[in-house]
Order: sequence, then C-alpha cells, then structure tokens
Amino acid sequence: MQTVTLEFSTEHLVALGLIPEGFFERYEEVELLETLRLEQGWRLQLVRVRRRGPLKTAAELLRESRRIRAIYGLESFELLERRPRSRDYILLIRQRNSERLQYLLAMARGRISPTVPFRMTSEKVVASFHGEEAALRRVLRWLSKEEFPFRVLRASHRPFTEDSSSSLTPLQSALAARAWALGYYAVPRRITLTRLARLTGRSPPALGKILRRAEGRLVARFLSAESAAAGPEADPADHGKPS
Repeated sequence: MQTVTLEFSTEHLVALGLIPEGFFERYEEVELLETLRLEQGWRLQLVRVRRRGPLKTAAELLRESRRIRAIYGLESFELLERRPRSRDYILLIRQRNSERLQYLLAMARGRISPTVPFRMTSEKVVASFHGEEAALRRVLRWLSKEEFPFRVLRASHRPFTEDSSSSLTPLQSALAARAWALGYYAVPRRITLTRLARLTGRSPPALGKILRRAEGRLVARFLSAESAAAGPEADPADHGKPS
C-alpha cells in the first residue's frame, strides 16, 4: 500500500469543471477530514469549510439547502458544527461523483481512496490518495495523459508517521481520529457521544467502550514514556548513606 500527495492548480481544476466557478469568492478553504464511504456514483465525506465572511445560521442554511445542493452537486448535507471564531462549518456531505471521478474510480477498481492531507484553497489543491501501488500508478498515468498539470509532493509506503497512535487497533485509531475532528475531546465538548455514535453507525455504549479502550492505551503509553524519561526514583531512606 502507498500514499501519494499531489498538488494541482485550482484555476486549472475550475476550468475543467471539477470545482464550481466562483466557489472561492465565498469560501476561503475546504479541508477533507475523512472519507466515510466511497462508491462509484457518490461519496460520503466529513469536511471543514471556511467561509470568507460571517457564518450563516443553521436556520439560514436549512432555508437555502435546496439551492446549495443544486450548486455543488450535493445529494445531502448536514451541519454538524459552526465555529464562528474561525468562520468554519463542519459538514457531513453526500456528493455525486463527476464523470471524470467515476472514470478514475473505475480505473482504480476500488483500490484507492482519498485521505489526509486533502485541502483546497483559491490557489492550489493538495490531494492525497492511499491504496495499492499499481492502482495509484494507473491513476497517475491517466492524469498525465488527460493533461492534468500536477506535481508529486510526497510518495510513501506508510500513510502515517509513526507516533503514539501506533499502539491502537485500526478501528480504535479511526474512531478516535473522527471523535477528535468532530470536537468530542474539546473543552467544552462540541458533540455528544450519542450523535457521534449515529455518525459512526454504532451504538453509544459500543462506541464509548472502543474510545475508552483507545484512551486507556494512549494514557498507558504516555505514562510509560514519562516514567522511562524520569529514570529510577531515589529512595528517601537512602539519602545520606555512604555509597
């Protein structure tokens, strides 16, 4: 398995119809937080969208939902969180795949998927894909053939750097990362366990158990590292004794 991070010109992708014209007049940045489902005709993703001006209220977005879905090719979207200070929306979106994306997915035969980092601004798009090396090579050849100007920023056989999350199972790591992105660990908490469970397709008790086990592993690893760094503690009774 391999992860490839590419950089594209936003202007070129707009000209190709892959990004709606005028999108970045209203929005400053879009970041993919997680791809929850990827099918031939549609995808379900968790995204952060930064608006250029003040955020609209949840009621305003609801009133304009039909227009928003039509403009951006969305089958549905759900506002999970508003962050007025940073002008960010956290959204759960189900979006129709363009013909080019459907062709790309068919060529990859379901063996690649978008991953982080994946960020769009008015100037550039940084896009990452993880999957089988042969499938990624087919996609890169197709992009070159179709004259998509891009450059490879990074190619690695490891999708993530080694860190403390390596002690977690893949399921624990994925759910803990999603909980973090949605503000479950924020103070104050920005999403309840019940709502987080609904987004993950699990019951609240089952999700709570998975997250507690993940937290326990991370805490145990942290305490172990702290203990090793501190070294053996001297016994006060030994103070002043001749060596």
